[in-house]
Amino acid sequence: MKRNPQSGVTLVEILVAVSLLSLLSVGMLVAMRLGFSTMDKVDARMVSNRRVVNSRAIIENEIAGFISTMADYVPQPNQVVQIPFLQTERGIMRFVTEYSLEDGWRGRPQIAVLQVIPGEHSGVRLILNETPYTGRAQAGLNIAGLEQDELTGRRIVHYMEVPAGSKSFVLADRLAFCRFSYLQPLPQAPFQIWRSDWILPNILPQGVRIEMAPLDAAPADLHVTTVTAPFSVTRTPGGNYAD
Repeated sequence: MKRNPQSGVTLVEILVAVSLLSLLSVGMLVAMRLGFSTMDKVDARMVSNRRVVNSRAIIENEIAGFISTMADYVPQPNQVVQIPFLQTERGIMRFVTEYSLEDGWRGRPQIAVLQVIPGEHSGVRLILNETPYTGRAQAGLNIAGLEQDELTGRRIVHYMEVPAGSKSFVLADRLAFCRFSYLQPLPQAPFQIWRSDWILPNILPQGVRIEMAPLDAAPADLHVTTVTAPFSVTRTPGGNYAD
């Protein structure tokens, strides 16, 4: 059988086939890249939303585990002053709680310090520091000094600063503001008021409110909002570490 001298594939046809295959490969690579990019964005948003939900739960659990206790402050040798251990200020809150980040409700009590600090680049952030609670003497080490208000005669307690470190847990970041307020009951209308300057050291507030607002309020993102929680005043420490 004779072969047709004109049969076969020309160079132009090969070039066209290679070009089409290249375009198809580029299209597939672009589609895969867009798919992976979309998947990364969805994963990042899910992680961010999960972090927001977990942070809110942590704040609520820390406050729900509140323990009413005293601190033995030693201003001078052989002198012990018993002070209700609860720091309630506009930008920081310190108290003993049954809840812990590491062990949840199964661990030993912790001294929890919720405080507002400047953000890394802008805004502010809310962080949490925990220290195992071992008793009144250890709680007293958190107190820096006492002061008597000349006008009201009220005793003002100054607490040690708690610097942010590698063990600080960031509950919320890139916030426009974050402030604490405490619920005080009143005998007359309006019967209760939220105040940031808690001036009743021997009386516990009925609740705490942490107001927060994001610095960049993207509509599609989930953000930590205001957390309001009641104080449970029925708990007292138990076991060999207790009062």
